[in-house]
Amino acid sequence: METVILGQAEQTADGVLRRPRVQKNVTAAIAMEICADRYPSGTLLPRENDLCAQYNVSRTVIRESLKTLESKGLVRGKPRVGTTVCDKDDWNILDQQVLEWMGPNIANFDLLGCILEARRTVEPMAAELAADRATAQEIADLEKAWQDMRDSEGDIGRFTEADVNFHATLLKASHNQVFRQLSGIIHAGLKYSLQASNEAVETRDEAIAAHGELVEALRMRDRAAARRCSGHLLDLAARDLASALNDSKTR
Repeated sequence: METVILGQAEQTADGVLRRPRVQKNVTAAIAMEICADRYPSGTLLPRENDLCAQYNVSRTVIRESLKTLESKGLVRGKPRVGTTVCDKDDWNILDQQVLEWMGPNIANFDLLGCILEARRTVEPMAAELAADRATAQEIADLEKAWQDMRDSEGDIGRFTEADVNFHATLLKASHNQVFRQLSGIIHAGLKYSLQASNEAVETRDEAIAAHGELVEALRMRDRAAARRCSGHLLDLAARDLASALNDSKTR
């Protein structure tokens, strides 16, 4: 494996040599190796000295990185044994960083269906609350996200970014503190869930129309219509996600 150069000093404009803050990069690099199953559950990570050489950083950086990973349930360190990769069931999958580290490998963790189930529990109620509580600015933000979806012109990445923004804004517009926190926690997982469902269809006209109907229901302060529109959106997402997962199995 190639050495990843993360710890070299940088020279600033005033000529002072400074060591960049590399711990976050090293932590993410090790975490993504774990999430990609290059270090399977139950196996030992390389020794500290080997990790230092691999990432070209000090033992202090490696130790701090491993502490971070341990706090999120990915690894467990034991004296005279080393650092063992934990079972996936022990990982803190509600941690936004963990979801980001999973990245495109999230489909391998059977989380996309779980995320959809969580959305079915939360989003219709959030939409109903938003019909009462959303500010004019929040409704305008939702409409802007919907317009960005509509104007994406076949760019799936841009469409998905706008889609994620729409649903995160909807949770915030509920003005429920727990829902607002969830918008940050599930953001990364929602990104890959929506990416998978958006890629499964040739056109996204149905989704665009359904998001527009939800914006209109919120504008009219119609709680029942908002809940109904949210449910319809989730039905579409379930259909498209099932298609995406089926396609991945047949490849």
